[in-house]
Amino acid sequence: MTWAPEGTKATNMPGMPAMAQAYARWVNSRGGIRGHHLRVLTCNERNDSVSAAQCAQRAVDRGAVAVVGSYSQFGRSFMSPLEVKGVPFIGGYGASDEEFESPLSYPVNGGQASLLAGNGRQLARDCRRVALVRPDTIQGDQMPSLLNSGLESGSRDTAKDIKAPEDGTDYSSEVNRALDGVGADPAVYGTSEAGGKAKGSCVTASLGDHTDAFFDSFRRLQEDSPKVRVASVLGSVGQALVNRTGGKSGPLEGADITGWYPAAGDSRWAPMRKVINDFAFNDNRIDPADQGAQTTWIAYTVLRSMIEQLDDRGVEDITPHDLQTALDRGDRAVDTGGLTPKLRWREDDMLAVQDFPRIVNGTVTYQIVRDGELVSAQHGFVNVTKTLERRRPDS
Repeated sequence: MTWAPEGTKATNMPGMPAMAQAYARWVNSRGGIRGHHLRVLTCNERNDSVSAAQCAQRAVDRGAVAVVGSYSQFGRSFMSPLEVKGVPFIGGYGASDEEFESPLSYPVNGGQASLLAGNGRQLARDCRRVALVRPDTIQGDQMPSLLNSGLESGSRDTAKDIKAPEDGTDYSSEVNRALDGVGADPAVYGTSEAGGKAKGSCVTASLGDHTDAFFDSFRRLQEDSPKVRVASVLGSVGQALVNRTGGKSGPLEGADITGWYPAAGDSRWAPMRKVINDFAFNDNRIDPADQGAQTTWIAYTVLRSMIEQLDDRGVEDITPHDLQTALDRGDRAVDTGGLTPKLRWREDDMLAVQDFPRIVNGTVTYQIVRDGELVSAQHGFVNVTKTLERRRPDS
């Protein structure tokens, strides 16, 4: 099963179940995975704890051998039904703590933790003053300490913490508080309309789908303040948002963006793009540049590798226990075609990150909006494991 929220007032990830269905059509057109037909169930998680639990229970009731490439903030609700029946959770988006705590979870990325720590490190190079605009939620409450761990690794002061409604439509108040927090005073620097710049002042926003609304407010209010550097993380900002906000003439031009995977235009995504072109049947829910769809592709790559390893050992009827055993044994590391480092979930592969003991991939990528396009800002992956290990949760 693959689940994700669709049609809600908060974050939506419709491309994840759509990508799962396209993947299934692709492998089944080739005879399945070593002859095993792949049947994908989907569920609308609705950004709701009750619906998340219902999706997990449906996966159990329908005999799913794994939950793969899914999104939910409600790990406490969905993980328990899976744990009771021993159903592994492979390659979730990383939106809940339980994905990095449960022995039945096998993450493919470092979740929000690595993105925020990486964004802090990325900003530390040029920013002396930083404001973080984040949701006023339990998940949002973790963000400042994660971002600050990255800033502190570059000997920068902690960020101003600007709480914002998760489902807001106008963020004028938060924009003004952020600009004030980084000292963007027009009396000192002039206005951006007149060419004024507050050098060393940076605002980073991570509001999921509502980052769009934040930067809409930001664009309107920025004119009367000096220009500041902006930043975010992929998942909150993507190429589609850059396009909608004006491309190279919009507020995101020059923005520092932290992601988990290579930039969307990288040749390593070519196999996924071909599957989308050939098997998604013009399903406009799938954006190949979306980290949700990308995570689902990688998660199903892991599932496929595990089934192949079980087939090599002569296992014919795949069960949840078989998959869990194969994942824990890690006979062969999973090669994702360079989209991540090779992945393995043995005890020795777990990183020593406080609060996130299941992380096995502590890398991120640095990207930048240049001439209206999200492109790589630095070659290769950046390992933020040490930054996460030094994080002070109460900072």
